[in-house]
Amino acid sequence: MTQEGQVTPPPVMWAQRNTILYITVCLEDCKDPTIKVEPEKLYFKGIGGTDRKLHEVTINFYKEVDPEKTVQSPKGRNFEFVLTKKQEGPYWPRLTKENKKFHWLKSDFNKWKDEDDTDEEGGLEGGRDLEEMMRQMGGLGGAGDSKPNFDDLDMGDDADGADSDDEEMPDLE
Repeated sequence: MTQEGQVTPPPVMWAQRNTILYITVCLEDCKDPTIKVEPEKLYFKGIGGTDRKLHEVTINFYKEVDPEKTVQSPKGRNFEFVLTKKQEGPYWPRLTKENKKFHWLKSDFNKWKDEDDTDEEGGLEGGRDLEEMMRQMGGLGGAGDSKPNFDDLDMGDDADGADSDDEEMPDLE
């Protein structure tokens, strides 16, 4: 990691699966960064951000990755990496070899999936989205669905149709 007081590390988000890591370096307007992916670490250095200053970070991985299978995808504001773990297996307890909290490193909950989740469950990998799930459950209709009719709902009213809420309210004093 970089030493305190020298160069500012860019914000980094990460998520994992049994076989891969997702790492996103968030540094907007960064042109021609220096990126090195090695089995034990990821190195990123570039000038960018709103203040156009130098940002640098070295992430020492908890275990090894396969640099040959790395997929890099610059997205304008972010640099996304998909890294393949050398050993498939249980989730890593953390991204870094160091057992400490870094202010610039956060979990990417948009990509995170718990270890015990299966691929058939929701999310992008399962091929089902929230709207489709809600449509199947009978909520949140799509564009062609009719509006719900609340008059048809059985709310447990008395047999004569009277509701306990229909009683006269006492006057306020």
